[in-house]
Amino acid sequence: MGRQALEVADILRDHGSAWREANHGHVSLGQLKVMSAIERCRTAALGGHVMRCENDACGHTAIAYNSCRNRHCPKCQGAAARQWMAARAVELLPVPYFHVVFTLPAPIGDIAYQNKAVIYDLLFRASAETMVTIAADPKHLGANIGITAVLHTWGSAMTHHPHVHMIVPGGGISLDRARWIIKRPDFLLPVRVLSKLFRRLMIDKLIAAHAAGRLTFHGAHAALVNTKAFTAYLAPLKRTRWYVYAKRPLAGPKAVLAYLSRYTHRVAISNRRLVAADTKTVTFKVKNYRINGPGRYKTMTLAAHEFIRRLLIHVLPTGFHRIRHYGLLASGVKTDNLALARKLLAIAPLAPEPEAVGCEPPTILKPCPCCGSAMRIIEVFEAGEPARYGSTMMPAVIRIDTS
Repeated sequence: MGRQALEVADILRDHGSAWREANHGHVSLGQLKVMSAIERCRTAALGGHVMRCENDACGHTAIAYNSCRNRHCPKCQGAAARQWMAARAVELLPVPYFHVVFTLPAPIGDIAYQNKAVIYDLLFRASAETMVTIAADPKHLGANIGITAVLHTWGSAMTHHPHVHMIVPGGGISLDRARWIIKRPDFLLPVRVLSKLFRRLMIDKLIAAHAAGRLTFHGAHAALVNTKAFTAYLAPLKRTRWYVYAKRPLAGPKAVLAYLSRYTHRVAISNRRLVAADTKTVTFKVKNYRINGPGRYKTMTLAAHEFIRRLLIHVLPTGFHRIRHYGLLASGVKTDNLALARKLLAIAPLAPEPEAVGCEPPTILKPCPCCGSAMRIIEVFEAGEPARYGSTMMPAVIRIDTS
C-alpha cells in the first residue's frame, strides 16, 4: 500500500507541542482547541467503529476513526459542505447567478486581526447593505435581491486577507413585489458604484464602533485608541478605490452548487496543497492571482512554526457565523420570498419535504476495497478505548475517510 498523504494534522503533531511552548501566553483558548481537534481528528483518541466485508470469503476488516467536526479542520469540511449544499439545492432559482467579492484594504485588515468579531461582522454588514441598497435603486435594478455571503480571512499564502464571497441571483423581486426583474442576463450591478458605497459604509461603521468603545488596539496600533489618531488612520482610505469584484454569471443550478461548494466550507489550507514537511520546514502550493498561465502556481516553504502561526490566525471567534444570508434569503423571510420568486418566474412550487427521522444521517460506508462487496459495522468503540477487532489493512493507511 502507498504512503499516507501528508496532512496538516501531521505537522501539528510533529511541531505543535514545541510551538505551544514557544508561544505560551500568546495563544488563545480557541486556537489551542483547534490545534487539539485537528491533531486528534480520525485517530483512536476520538473513538470510531470497525467495519467488515459481508463477503465471508473476503472478510476484510478496517477501522474508521471519528472526525473532530471542527470547522477549521481540513479533513472535516468535505462532508459538512455536501450536507450544506444539499440543503441549498432546493433554494436555487433558474436564473443566472453572480459571484461578487468585497475585500477590506490592508490597513483595515491589520486592525481587524485585533478585533475579529467586530470588524468581520462590519464587513458582512457593510457589503450586504451595499448590495441591497444599489440593487433597490431604480437607476440600477430596482429590486430586492438575495445574497449568500461567506467570509474568508486568508490569501493563498495564509496571510491575513479578510474578504467576503457572495453568490447572488441575477435579478430580484420588484419593490412592489409584483414581478421578477432582471435587466441584463450578463450584468448585475456596477462595481465602481458598489466600491464607493462599500467604502463609505465601512468607514462610517468603523468610526461608530470606535466611538462606542467596541474596538481594541495593541502593539504598533496602540495609539489608535485615540479618536483623532484613528480618524487620521482612516483618512487616506477615503481617497483610494476599494476592491469589489464581480464575475460573469454561472450557468445553471448544478454549476452554482459546484461553485458554491468551493467557497462555503474552505479552510485556510487544504491537505491537497501540502507538498512536503521535515523537522524544520513545510512546503505547500500557492497561487498568484495576478498571473495567468503556468506561472500562476508555485510552491512556498515556511519554517514549521511560521506555518502553524499563519494557520491559527484564521481561527474565528467562538460562535461567529461565517456563512450568512441577506435580502430575500434572510432568515425568517426566505421561505415566503422563494415561494413568491418561483411564482413570478412561473416555476412549479416545491413538493413538501418529508419529515426527518432521527437526528443524524446514517453513516455511508464505502465498498470493500478488496472485493467490492458491502461493508458492515461490527463494532463501535468510544474515545480512548481499543478496538476488539483488528484491521486487516496496513498500518500506513488505517485512517479512513468514510464521509
